[in-house]
Amino acid sequence: MPPTSSPTTKRLDPHTLATSALEIADAEGLDALTIRRLAQLHDVTPMALYRHFSDKDDLLAAVGDRILADIALPEPTDEPWDVQLRAVLAALVKALRPHPKAAGLTLYRILVSPDGLALAERTMELLVEGGFSTDNAAEVGRQSVCSLITLVTAEPGATEDTDPVAREDGLRAKRASLAALSPHRYPLITAAADTLICPASHDLYYRLGIDLVVAGIRGVRAGLQA
Repeated sequence: MPPTSSPTTKRLDPHTLATSALEIADAEGLDALTIRRLAQLHDVTPMALYRHFSDKDDLLAAVGDRILADIALPEPTDEPWDVQLRAVLAALVKALRPHPKAAGLTLYRILVSPDGLALAERTMELLVEGGFSTDNAAEVGRQSVCSLITLVTAEPGATEDTDPVAREDGLRAKRASLAALSPHRYPLITAAADTLICPASHDLYYRLGIDLVVAGIRGVRAGLQA
């Protein structure tokens, strides 16, 4: 009789492995994410994972796809195109936001993974509905998505050390650096030092970021139609 699958074998499916890899990246950063590290987490040899990932690049691609899989695209409505577009972009940010250390991996997977393609198609569809040509919709959509990925990866304080003490020490050092600037030469920077180092409201940080992108799209549209 053929051997039955062990519990370890059963859990070594690509989705589970990609989820575990994402957890490592979130906690320790992408440098810590290796096939060997993932194998240790699942108590198997690295060779057991090579049937799923040919190398680290392949593993990183799977992590990017895993993040994109969390995008819950809103259903089409009768609302104006820009209102619906904001909801689509907000869905992207919601999926990326928990993963600032790994969100950059999605940039190269949007036009490869099914979930990324669905996002791109819906984004372009709404831009065309708003009056953009197909080519302009592609360019505006690409730059908008890139801007929002950067919004997540560049969130102040998000990629600091996950150890609470080390994280606070790092933020304190950055605040001290700004506080040491001349308030006469840099009155606004020194006055807003805390917010520049770490937003007072992360929800506001993301809401403003999405609003700026959508407002920019409206402005570009007006310019092209002038």
